[in-house]
Amino acid sequence: MKIFAQISRVVVGLLFIFSGIIKLNDPIGTQYKLEEYFEVFATDLPALHDFFMGLVPLALYFSVFLCTAEVVLGIALLVAYKPKTISWLLLTIIVFFTFLTFYSAYFNKVTDCGCFGAAIKLTPWTSFGKDIFLLILILVIVYYRKKFKSYPTGIIIVISTLVSLGVAIYSLRHLPIVDLLPYRVGASIPAQMKPSEPLRYLYVFEKDGKTLEYEQYPSDTTLKFKEMVVLNEDAKPKITDYKVWNDAGDFTEGTFQGKKLFLIIKSLTDINTAALPDINKLINAVKAKGVEPVILTSGNSADIENFLSQHQLTAPYYYVDATVLKTISRSNPGLWLLKDGIVKGKWHYNDTPTAEEVVGLVK
Repeated sequence: MKIFAQISRVVVGLLFIFSGIIKLNDPIGTQYKLEEYFEVFATDLPALHDFFMGLVPLALYFSVFLCTAEVVLGIALLVAYKPKTISWLLLTIIVFFTFLTFYSAYFNKVTDCGCFGAAIKLTPWTSFGKDIFLLILILVIVYYRKKFKSYPTGIIIVISTLVSLGVAIYSLRHLPIVDLLPYRVGASIPAQMKPSEPLRYLYVFEKDGKTLEYEQYPSDTTLKFKEMVVLNEDAKPKITDYKVWNDAGDFTEGTFQGKKLFLIIKSLTDINTAALPDINKLINAVKAKGVEPVILTSGNSADIENFLSQHQLTAPYYYVDATVLKTISRSNPGLWLLKDGIVKGKWHYNDTPTAEEVVGLVK
């Protein structure tokens, strides 16, 4: 059993490190997930509505803390730093995660918990099962905590904490080091809006108390339809909600034509306006070089027109769902460069490129 405890220690440590690193790469993604949970709890628990809504502005701080804690606790477990204390901290954090994934699965809320960021998508029940697996291993670690030797590895913990925080801060001030989102550089947006192969379905019917399954839709009219299941899930479109429009109509296909530099304005309430003068200069410069500037926003027309006038932004603007804009850009404002629907560039407002750099990417 002691050998199993040692195996548990290694498995839990590696999984915590992996999960934490993936999320530190994109702490804003975890922030969005925490905001979803807070908003769901605020709705489901009216008596605590104000409490949970008060946590929403703190979601980013919680995100960085939790992601850093995962990495540091995983490393501490592997290097045998204060195993008694670390085992109890691991138990606390896994109980917290298990509660969240159970809530997601049972009540069908926040259907992607973001356990492994954008790298691995898990269904709610799979996420819950993963946490139960980890909970069992951590309970074994807690039980044998007095049997583990402790080593003076505090310097490793300090270094891992500083490095983890450094990665998080870099990702916040720029963009994720590794972009795992469907709107990343090099991706074709139109191609990802289509299935990679014809979708195949399993049609489930019921008759005389028996469940019957068909890969071709049956002609028997006495069958009672129950559900239709996609057999090749991996072939489903990676992007299903990208829509661009204005008061005149749909402009989605128009965004895939020619060279376009998009200014992403996710929200007018928390936008960094100090970056807009440089972005405005860039917009005017690339316009003269054959790159069409376009603004994508989720704001209403009156607010956006007033905002554009105030900051002397002259590019046409179109609407996109706020969730889609959050996925396209982790920066507000952000820049997104497309040529014939293929992503050629993506920038945080702290890394606003030169006109020459933009033009060079779409030649």
